[in-house]
Amino acid sequence: MTVTNTATPFAPIQNDTFLRACLRQVTDHTPVWLMRQAGRYLPEYCATRAKAGSFMGLATNTDFATEVTLQPLERYALDAAILFSDILTVPDAMGLGLSFAQGEGPRFATPVRDEAAVAKLEVPDMNKLRYVFDAVTSIRHALKGRVPLIGFSGSPWTLACYMVEGKGSDDYRLVKTMMYSRPDLMHRMLAVNADSVATYLNAQIDAGAQAVMVFDSWGGVLADGAFQEFSLAYTERVLGQLKRTGVDGKVVPRIVFTKGGGMWLQQMAPLDCEVLGLDWTVNLAAARALVGGSENGPGKALQGNIDPNVLFAQPEQIATEVGKVIDSFGKPYQGSGTGPTHIFNLGHGISQYTPPENVSALVDAVHSHSKRVRI
Repeated sequence: MTVTNTATPFAPIQNDTFLRACLRQVTDHTPVWLMRQAGRYLPEYCATRAKAGSFMGLATNTDFATEVTLQPLERYALDAAILFSDILTVPDAMGLGLSFAQGEGPRFATPVRDEAAVAKLEVPDMNKLRYVFDAVTSIRHALKGRVPLIGFSGSPWTLACYMVEGKGSDDYRLVKTMMYSRPDLMHRMLAVNADSVATYLNAQIDAGAQAVMVFDSWGGVLADGAFQEFSLAYTERVLGQLKRTGVDGKVVPRIVFTKGGGMWLQQMAPLDCEVLGLDWTVNLAAARALVGGSENGPGKALQGNIDPNVLFAQPEQIATEVGKVIDSFGKPYQGSGTGPTHIFNLGHGISQYTPPENVSALVDAVHSHSKRVRI
């Protein structure tokens, strides 16, 4: 399905710092956004969710999804917005029955655990996900060009983990049992997932997303060898199908984040994407040397990677830790072409218990410190 934006044209971008950094172009400060920046740590989010009645009630309502996406931008000088949705919308559209109980993670009513269930899987009708694409377009208009909008999906492997386990897991016993005992079934599921994710992200791009991100949240639970076969290969399959330009004719950067994937950075370097996200276990200087590239040569922009728990410290300590992350990357590229660049983010999603005022301390520290290192 092609989603065509037939509404009035989107406003021109005012702050393109994030997009420029994605494309390894010079910026006057290090852009910052946060994974899960619209979430339960914000009282205004909790109030909107209460009005919606449930998480899915929130995510499937265009007005509510738009409202909560913009909430963190009203508080903080963030350099990008990210669509409010969930990584599991795609398998939900496949008919697995997604639900969220208050205080619990996601659950599927009909997990995929045998040959018959895998055989039924197919790329879902994207009209079932129209609420996501309507939200993308609505958010783009509501932003009025203030900052870019990021769309996203879970990776094929991460979706498979939830689809087989039926919920989050501590040991991934069920999904790994299928992977090792019936690799043919796992490959079949991953192929369907990859083609579904690509179709889904392309529809987000058609609706107005200005960058897209693949969350390989559980790639790091795989053994070496299994990661390459069951996660990386299918992320490649997604990237190979993605549109390169958006509805405004501009390049749409593609971001890949594998939590726990630091040991495979060199093998991720050839991925057909612009940005690699890093968790907090990775040294930015080492990552820059491995995959950051050089002046006017190929390379990846790097995104990350402060420990989210730093946000429980005092503002002065938060600023110190921010400085350490920025300094570990080193001075970003300052020439007229392309070179190593950094996008500041957490090493994973923000905790629901984070004091909102501490996020202000982090964002302000990123902007001020990153400007100083450019002098």
